[in-house]
Parts: sequence; C-alpha cells; structure tokens
Amino acid sequence: MTTFRYALGQSIPPECRGGAIAVGNFDGVHLGHQALVADTVRQARSLSGPAVVVTFDPHPTQILRPEAFQPLLTSPAYRAQLLHDYGLDHVLILETTPALLQLRAGEFFERIIRDGLKAQAIVEGFSFGFGKNREGTLDLLQALGQQAGISVTLLPAVEIDGQPVSTSRVRREVLAGALDRVQPLLGRPYRLLGTVGVGQRRGQTLGFPTANLNQVDNLVPGNGVYAVSVHWRGQTWSGAANVGPNPTFGEDARKVEVHVIEFEGDLYGQALAVDFVAKIRETRPFTSAAELVRQIEEDVRAVKTLVNHQRPV
Repeated sequence: MTTFRYALGQSIPPECRGGAIAVGNFDGVHLGHQALVADTVRQARSLSGPAVVVTFDPHPTQILRPEAFQPLLTSPAYRAQLLHDYGLDHVLILETTPALLQLRAGEFFERIIRDGLKAQAIVEGFSFGFGKNREGTLDLLQALGQQAGISVTLLPAVEIDGQPVSTSRVRREVLAGALDRVQPLLGRPYRLLGTVGVGQRRGQTLGFPTANLNQVDNLVPGNGVYAVSVHWRGQTWSGAANVGPNPTFGEDARKVEVHVIEFEGDLYGQALAVDFVAKIRETRPFTSAAELVRQIEEDVRAVKTLVNHQRPV
C-alpha cells in the first residue's frame, strides 16, 4: 500500500499500471467513494492488477477559483490513509497545475489513463467529469474506454434518506454542526487533525483544562459544544470540544478547545485526532465563572453518555 505523487510529464510509477482505477477528488471518502473503491478493488483482483485511486492536490478549485475555495473535509495525507484503509493498493496524487487543468478530456484520458496507467478498467460515479472545464462526460468516458479496450463501470449514487451521499452534502452538515447526521454519510465519525498549542490556560484554573487544537487543515464544524473522542498514541479518551469564540471572557477569536476527560499529562505540541460524535449545545455567554463550571459539568456528563454509547462493546 503506497501513496505516490505525480507531476505532468513524469513517468507514472509502474506499481500503478495495468489494473483498475477510479479518478476523482474523493474529498471526505464518504459512502459513495467507498462504493467506488470496493468495486475498483473487486475488478483489480479479477484482473490480477493493482487497485488504484487517482486524486488531486491541491484541489482544482484552489487554482481555478481561489476566492471560492474553502477548507477540505480531508487533508491529502488523511484522505490517502482512508483510501488505503478501505482496501486500495495505491493512491496516485496528481499535482494540480494550470497545465494539467488545461488538458482536454481526450488528452487526459490518453496521457493519464490509457498510456500512463495502462488501465484495464475504470470505475466512476454519477457526477464524474474530467478534462478542461470538466468537459469529459460519462458518455465520452464510455466511448473512449470502448475505443481503447478499457472496461468502464458507472456506479449509481449511494443514497441515504432518499438523497445522494456527496461531498457537498457532508460539508453542509458539518458546517451546520449536525455531526450525528454526518456519521451515517461517512460510515465513521468526522475527524479533525491538529496540533495542541498554548492557550490562555483558563480551563485549567476552572478545573477543566483544555487542549487548543491548532494547525487544523480540514473544515471545522459550526460553532457549538460537541461530544468527541480524542485519539493520541494509540489510546482514546472521551472529550468535550468547544468550537467558536469564548463570549464569557470577551474573546471573539474562533478556536477549537477540547477538554479530554480523565486525561492527566501534557499535550502541548502533540498531534491529536478528534472525532466529532454529536453536538451537545450552542455556545453562549455565562454570567460568571461558577455558572460556566456548572454547565461544563453537565456537558461532561452528556459526553460520557454519548461517546460511550457510540463505542462498540
């Protein structure tokens, strides 16, 4: 299981050639993406070749419309890790450049899929488009595949509650703070990855020390207090995460602060993975520190119930 990076004009690693592939951004690696991966793996095994996902970094929007770009659901490294976890042999990350984005659909197919990857099969979803301005339609993909002798499989949308599972749908729910609705779309909790930085140490004086999560690369959920699971060095703790400002103490900066329940030790400078389980309440100002402490005590009790309920027995 290897992740390769590729720039246009280079030679594609031989390990990625001659198998089944899927091409796309795969941001979030949601249930729809997982279905593509599963079928790609199935076909690769029947062909005795590698199962490969081809994805992009940076996201094309960062180059085409930088003013519209927002943080992704998954960083490139975490996305590749998830794709491997779901059974892929290799992930090929294409370096997104203006030259790559200017390739017409036919050129992209010939240079990357046919000649570079020497794919025997390609698996795509209902919303796939490729080439300059996404001019490559599913009909064109099938026609090009037929001409090149490459099997093309188009999978229908995975639906939950009658609606397709999509990256945009996951994004909307994350921003709305509806993490209980996000988990069914992903098949796992939504995760933030970051490094613990130095904060005001105010939580410690209140009896509830918090880890300030900095250097977060992916999309932060909407403001609120959440039940979370915190992963560090192979161990897991329940936690209460506050996302947003701290109005009680007049702080307007938007932060992610996590109280790791029953943890003792120093986390400064450490990398944490924080899985968001459910929103407990909205953020709000309190009239005193004592009132805030009483609310945090209630939050901790709620977290223990929610997070422990989520864990397998």
